[in-house]
Amino acid sequence: MTENNSTHFGFETINAREKAQRVRAVFDSVATRYDLMNDLMSFGIHRLWKRFAVELAGIRRGQKILDLASGTGDLAARFAGLVCPEGLVVMTDINAAMLNQGRVRMADEGLVGNVLYTQVNAEHIPFPDNSFDCITIAFGLRNVTDKQQALNEMARVLRPGGRVLVLEFSHPQGKPLQSAYDLYSFKLLPKIGKVVANDEASYRYLAESIRMHPDQETLKAMMEQAGLERCDYHNLTGGIVAVHRGFKL
Repeated sequence: MTENNSTHFGFETINAREKAQRVRAVFDSVATRYDLMNDLMSFGIHRLWKRFAVELAGIRRGQKILDLASGTGDLAARFAGLVCPEGLVVMTDINAAMLNQGRVRMADEGLVGNVLYTQVNAEHIPFPDNSFDCITIAFGLRNVTDKQQALNEMARVLRPGGRVLVLEFSHPQGKPLQSAYDLYSFKLLPKIGKVVANDEASYRYLAESIRMHPDQETLKAMMEQAGLERCDYHNLTGGIVAVHRGFKL
């Protein structure tokens, strides 16, 4: 965000108040094909990225987990098994259509009893200070209007000793990989979206939003500004994706 309350929607500059509504429209459009598109876009590698993030999270039995921008619940489903019946996973998304897809999926997989659902804007998390042992957001932070405010909120509701994990598309390391990734993102990806989800524009926004997201070192500094400590990041697939981690000590 800038001082005149403008922000980016992909490469377009818009009024900050419009972004949440426009992002919501994107995910309303793609919700029913979201999982299929994830597999096609990443050639299935997104499952390995998420598995690595879950391992870094270090979830233990009985803990309380907040999963922001849960989508269809890939991380939440894993967490529900790790915290066991005495733990709790709060599965959230700003988009009702996505959250409903996640709720149906969790029920179909028999993951009930220790999972709650609530529609949440990550910039205004409706929970008290020091509420959760771990907070995660996977492929959602780049869609948030005020990313620093969202990180501040995560730090606020995290318990001392807990950790925040941000799994997000990032900046590839090396010009050859960057060039190949740009070609794929701007030429092939929107065409896949058109054929599979009948929505070329939403996947063009996806490619643009990735390019506007802070790079690895900038996001690490933002997490430190939020008050998180021992912040680090792990590049995956040459930096196409990164997992950032920070602790509340």
